[in-house]
Amino acid sequence: MITIYFDGLCEPINPGGVAAYGYVIYQSEKAIKRGARVIGEGKGMTNNVAEYSALKRAIEWLKGQGIEDEILIKGDSMLVINQMKGDWQIKSQTSRRFIPKIRELLKGKKTKFIWIPREENGEADMLSRVAYKRYLKKCK
Repeated sequence: MITIYFDGLCEPINPGGVAAYGYVIYQSEKAIKRGARVIGEGKGMTNNVAEYSALKRAIEWLKGQGIEDEILIKGDSMLVINQMKGDWQIKSQTSRRFIPKIRELLKGKKTKFIWIPREENGEADMLSRVAYKRYLKKCK
């Protein structure tokens, strides 16, 4: 069983700030991959862009490794989780841009999406903040 935890942020303002993400992938309760990155800054950057980017990147990494296990995806973004499950309508351009790509990456894989409270998503949240802080240091 694979479990993906993902998170994203857009600071100091949303939209229009610095968008960064973090994710952690576990296989049988052992972390096998951690990722964190800043996507961009300014126009077009939002916390939703960061959240979807985190999820997409984590799944791309899994696919690149050829891992075929069942996938459990956990995040504290109700929007991302509920849209990926098909429970919520897809209205924004951001969602329309990411969802088809993510669904294509997951095609043929047994996948379950679960919303979790922010308190249970600490590692992915911390990684997104590390990426953001690294970016700010680099820009000084």
